[in-house]
Amino acid sequence: MSTTIQKRGISVSRADDGDWRRWNDLVERSPEANVFHYRESLEVQADRAGAELHPLVGYKGQEPVGLFPVFELRKGGMTMAFSPPPGLWVSYLGPTLLNQAKLKRRKAERRNRLFVDGCLNWIERELGPKYVQLRSDPAYRDVRPFEWSEFDVDVRHTYEVDLTPGEDDVLMSFSRDARNNIRTDGDYRVYEGGHDEIEAVISQVAQRHADQDEAYGVTPEFVTDLYDRLPDGTVRPYACEVDGEIAGGMVALEFDDTVYRWQGGAKHDRDLPVNDLVDWAIVSDAIDRGVERYDLVGANERRLCEYKAKFGPELRSYYSLERGTRVTNALSSVYKRLR
Repeated sequence: MSTTIQKRGISVSRADDGDWRRWNDLVERSPEANVFHYRESLEVQADRAGAELHPLVGYKGQEPVGLFPVFELRKGGMTMAFSPPPGLWVSYLGPTLLNQAKLKRRKAERRNRLFVDGCLNWIERELGPKYVQLRSDPAYRDVRPFEWSEFDVDVRHTYEVDLTPGEDDVLMSFSRDARNNIRTDGDYRVYEGGHDEIEAVISQVAQRHADQDEAYGVTPEFVTDLYDRLPDGTVRPYACEVDGEIAGGMVALEFDDTVYRWQGGAKHDRDLPVNDLVDWAIVSDAIDRGVERYDLVGANERRLCEYKAKFGPELRSYYSLERGTRVTNALSSVYKRLR
C-alpha cells in the first residue's frame, strides 16, 4: 500500500487507479501544467528514460490541490529523482497546483508549501534519493518551499510571443529582417505533417548535434510515441519542402492557450529562410485557432537568442532546482550535459 504523507490537512500519495484515470482532467484544470504533464506523456518519458514514474497527487479532504510527477533513476547503486527525466529535452515539468484561483494569498501560499513539503517528504521516505533535480513550468512562480528545503535555485529564461493582437500586429512586432524573410517568394511549401515529418526534422537536429560533437537524446521514436498517444493536435510537426525534399522544420507542441517551439530549426544550406517561414506558419496557424502565446522554449544560449529575439518576444523566467550531497552534487554537471 502506498505511503500517504499528511501535512496539516493536505495529504500526498502516489496516484491510485482512480487518480490515474482522471489525471489528464486534473492536468487540464491546472493553470501551471503543460503538455508534458499528460498521463501518456509521462508514460512515454518513463519508458524512454528507463525510469520508474511516481505520479504524486495531493488532496485537501476530497479536493485535489496538486500534481507532481517524479521519475526515479538508479545509477551505480545511487537513487536519483527527476522531474523531468534527463536526456529527453523536456522543457518543463515539476509540480502543478489546482483550485488556487479563489484563495487569498496567505491560504494559497500555505497550500503550496504544505503540498510541496508533503511531496518532498514522500520522495525522501519512499525513494531516499541522493540527488533531486526538477524544472518547473514558467507559470509555477512560488518555488520558496524548495528553497526552504535546501534546494539550490537557478533562474532560467525563455521567450514568449503574445499572439492575441492578431496576425497583422504580431507580424509588425517582428524585426524588419524577420518580416522580409517571411514575405520571401519562392518555390516552397510549409505545412503540418505527421510521422515522416517527425523523422526528417528530428534526424536533421540529431545530425546537427553530431556534427558539433554534442549529445542529443531526442529520437524520432520518442517524438512519434508522443504524437500517437497524446490528444490530436498536441504534437504538430511542421516542415518546409523545397524541390520535393524537406529542407527543415519544427516539432511544435500545443497545450491550452500556448504553442511551444520544441524541437527543430536545424541550420541548412538553402538560400531560403526556412526557419523564419516555419516559425511564421506555426504562429499564423496558432492565431487562427485562437492560441494566445508562442513559447520559444529557451532564452539561455546567447547564440540562439539573437534569432529568437527578432520575433518581438517578452522574456519570462522559470526555475531549475536541485538538491544533493557533496558526492552527488558532482552528478549535476553530468545531468546538465544530458539535458
